[in-house]
Amino acid sequence: MKLESDRMALLKKLWKARKLLLVVLIPLSLLPLPLIHPTSEASCAYVLIVTAVYWVSEAVPLGVAALVPAFLYPLFGVLKSSEVAAEYFKDTTLLLIGVICLATSIEKWNLHKRIALRMVMIAGAKPGMLVLGFMCCTVFLSMWLSNTSTTAMVMPIAEAVLQQLITTGIGDGDEEEAISSVPTSDGDTQDENYDLDKEENFNKNQLEILFLKENDSKSELITLANFEDMNGLTMKVSASSIGKRQNNGYLPQREICIVESQNNQKPELQYLTKNDHMICKCLSLSITYAATIGGLITITGTSTNLIFAEQFNSRYPEAQVINFGTWFVFSFPIALIMLFLTWIWLHCLFLGCNFRETCSLSKKRKTKREEMSEKRIQEEYEKLGPVSYPELVTGIFFVLMTLLWFTREPGFVPGWTALFEKKGYRTDATVSLLLAFLLFLIPSKFPRLFQAGKEKAESSAENEKESDALAPMITWKDFQKLMPWEIVILVGGGYALAAGCKVSGLSVWIGKQMEPMTDLPPWTVTLLACLLVSAVTEFASNPATITVFLPILSTLSETLQINPLYTLIPATMCVSFGVMLPVGNPPNAIVFSYKHLQISDMVKAGFGVNLIGVVVVMLAIMTWGEPLFQLSEFPDWAMTLNATDSS
Repeated sequence: MKLESDRMALLKKLWKARKLLLVVLIPLSLLPLPLIHPTSEASCAYVLIVTAVYWVSEAVPLGVAALVPAFLYPLFGVLKSSEVAAEYFKDTTLLLIGVICLATSIEKWNLHKRIALRMVMIAGAKPGMLVLGFMCCTVFLSMWLSNTSTTAMVMPIAEAVLQQLITTGIGDGDEEEAISSVPTSDGDTQDENYDLDKEENFNKNQLEILFLKENDSKSELITLANFEDMNGLTMKVSASSIGKRQNNGYLPQREICIVESQNNQKPELQYLTKNDHMICKCLSLSITYAATIGGLITITGTSTNLIFAEQFNSRYPEAQVINFGTWFVFSFPIALIMLFLTWIWLHCLFLGCNFRETCSLSKKRKTKREEMSEKRIQEEYEKLGPVSYPELVTGIFFVLMTLLWFTREPGFVPGWTALFEKKGYRTDATVSLLLAFLLFLIPSKFPRLFQAGKEKAESSAENEKESDALAPMITWKDFQKLMPWEIVILVGGGYALAAGCKVSGLSVWIGKQMEPMTDLPPWTVTLLACLLVSAVTEFASNPATITVFLPILSTLSETLQINPLYTLIPATMCVSFGVMLPVGNPPNAIVFSYKHLQISDMVKAGFGVNLIGVVVVMLAIMTWGEPLFQLSEFPDWAMTLNATDSS
């Protein structure tokens, strides 16, 4: 017995140290590769495999693993240290900085909340239309903000609406018998009839939003109201006063602070009807799926799009075919089709196929609970007050940035870059950085040029407030809180790996190994690539997956004499379809944390969404993608590179 217990203790220690063992053993076990074959190809392959294993296993943080090529390439003589360093900061990094500045302004001044509530008000409170409304606003926000930020913004609003639907359901005589649904650890669900007082239940399920107020001496938690535990998380409330509300309902928001509950018992999630539980599941999943769909639409919508754009433009500098406009024209129809089909799929899976009942806009068909929910949404919108000056400025910058991106080089007509003599100097990053720079200068309060004599003779306290009149729209501290520096380093690591594969000749060697696949039709190669990356990304991070696969698929396309865009664009889009598990991407984890879902729900719904995504992307690349990117022929810019590498 003692020997067995010692073995168990040893195994537990080894399991705890598994990441450290992986970090040490993987490089040592692969070390014979560059030692036995001291060539540039073998050394580059060693660095590539070690980095890929670190990324997939997440034995070290992604950003840290991305630094491996920075010291191994110079040690093995693949690239000089200065050459590797140059790969870690590219044009797309500047583009990301500009976009994050605009996103910071949107979040700081609550423009995203106004957009979301307005779109939901238009959709109404019928379950089907409510889900569609939330999906539309999530897709729109995710085009410009990160998928994770969008989900974190929209989900609390959706949760408030869901709680309103549940708590007003008792007074609705048309609803079915009330039940309490408690998900257990083994996945079973217990149903018990119960009768609760409406007012008591309302107090139990209200949503709490916390803000972090920064003082000179310390940070204090403040809350909008006092509520009980929700979704297993304890909401701490301090006695400090709530910050002064400005004219758009904006509070000095910094971050949401949630403290893990000290009670180990799982909270009971109470639903008045089984239908209520299905609505909660459907709406929760629709938000994470819509965030993924919205991220496909723009180059800056998700990090995988940025990685593709930079690696493609670095590998094929003569192509000049991927920019904001061409990507949007290709991906926007994909997003619309996926949005509609995903909504249909989730509706049928959780709400049934009676669209007439769940999607009717007629006021006569509305139940009491739906009217109460619409009233709650209306009240939340009215709390924002009229559109404030910072919101107006942010909205103008938002529209201006989009227009300048579209009109830079639209393709069918000369863009505004034709006004300059030197061509090729201006990119999308130029526009985003210019507008981002202005956000640090423009005052967040409307300047008062003329003041009456009485207004000048104000008290010292009021004069102190007036000194903030020139405070900018955003500050560097605001920007720092949203800037994903880990993604910047991760993208740079991908560029470094690609550069090493090209210089060492490893990409040519990989291409020769893939020559037996020349007999396959192009659409088959693309479909296999889509299915492969869709499966891998369920367990590995999206940026790491696309960084590993892009150089391989580029070489494969050149070997098979296929336009590289024919395989790279579908693979880039399909790598975002890791939606079957909570670990697939951060939005999935955020939605899963609200405890409305079980893993089986995510797997079942995610499989359908994954299938829809692959089919729609394949349809797009074989129809309107072909004339847009001229995919029917092997381009000169790829042919030149292939000939150079072969020689």
